[in-house]
Amino acid sequence: MDRISFRTAGESHGRGLLALVEGLPAGLSLEMERDVDPELKRRQQGYGRGRRMQIESDRAEILSGVRLGETLGSPLAMLVWNRDWENWTTAMSHLPPEPEGNPKALRSMYLPRPGHADLAGAQKYDRRDTRDILERASARETTVRVAAGAVARTLLREFGIRVGSHVLSIGAVEARLPEELPEELNGAVDPSPVRTLDDEAGTRMMQAIDEAKEAGDTLGGVFEVVVSGLPVGLGSHVSWDSRLDGRLAQAVMSIQAVKGVELGIGFDAARRPGSQVHDPIVPSSGEERAGGLGRSSNRAGGLEGGITTGQPLLVRGAMKPISTLRTRLPSVDLRDGSVADAAVERSDVCAVPAAAVVAEAMVALVVADAFLAKFGGDSMGELRRNFDGYVAYLTHRGFGERGE
Repeated sequence: MDRISFRTAGESHGRGLLALVEGLPAGLSLEMERDVDPELKRRQQGYGRGRRMQIESDRAEILSGVRLGETLGSPLAMLVWNRDWENWTTAMSHLPPEPEGNPKALRSMYLPRPGHADLAGAQKYDRRDTRDILERASARETTVRVAAGAVARTLLREFGIRVGSHVLSIGAVEARLPEELPEELNGAVDPSPVRTLDDEAGTRMMQAIDEAKEAGDTLGGVFEVVVSGLPVGLGSHVSWDSRLDGRLAQAVMSIQAVKGVELGIGFDAARRPGSQVHDPIVPSSGEERAGGLGRSSNRAGGLEGGITTGQPLLVRGAMKPISTLRTRLPSVDLRDGSVADAAVERSDVCAVPAAAVVAEAMVALVVADAFLAKFGGDSMGELRRNFDGYVAYLTHRGFGERGE
């Protein structure tokens, strides 16, 4: 049984975007309209999004890996078509340009945007036209990350594991959090245009977005992904690349414009004494997936030593403001090196609510991979038997035995 891995392909204004997911067990019930398309729609929501979200209506098509509504254990390929492709057939053609064609139709860009991959990518890949870079660097690529993540969360849901997210701040506006998060987190925050639990802060977040739009500026923010229902024991302490905290940090940091990741209280732990950081261990009869042990707090964010503790997993990401500004920043023209203002592409003012949905997908993929690494199984039946046996072992393990 292979562990879950995935790859994406496609450009922002190309014909479509492709996700290839490998390592899924056979027998997982999977339907695009039920399991994947709703997640694609959630990614397109959020106050401050640009016109592209009005053009696209993302839906996934299965190319391989599913028969009669169940996975086969073979690679799963999914395709999302770009509706905007019809306006870019010349600029994004696979063929060499016509010698007598209109150069403007190629939509070349030579004015790199500060903060974007434009300049560094053009230098690395020896390009002058930054269109060759920005099309793949675009956050449009996250469409099929969400599709792949939707499959992973469908697998996790079969074992009572739920993945959700909420927005903690946009710009300088911070949300006040309740003492306990809602059990159905996405159901509570998705109706909010900025996906926050604090309605009053949500209103001020939207005002801040409006002000930034009026000024030709952009805003970033912070989101949190929450995974509940996890068993103790996913991940490992024995090698650097098997530590689940490191893998989660990489996954969330890989999202376009994310510049920081925290687990639990994160950087705040560095400012507190240990007595205010570490979570006391307490007996808890309701913690079957944690061996009958719980924590009186969850400042660690559900991980100790790179291993899940059975507490909710808490992963925060900090997203910088989007690098395309209508009030253009200084740049240079890559054709002759002359001073110029950066180019402007159609873009969002704020995409923090959508970034949280993308982060859900990335976290789900990492957790699902760790789940399969722990429990194995070529089929859902085998995976279920292994998981149920482990939970039963935890329940009856006791404290005076090795549990072997």
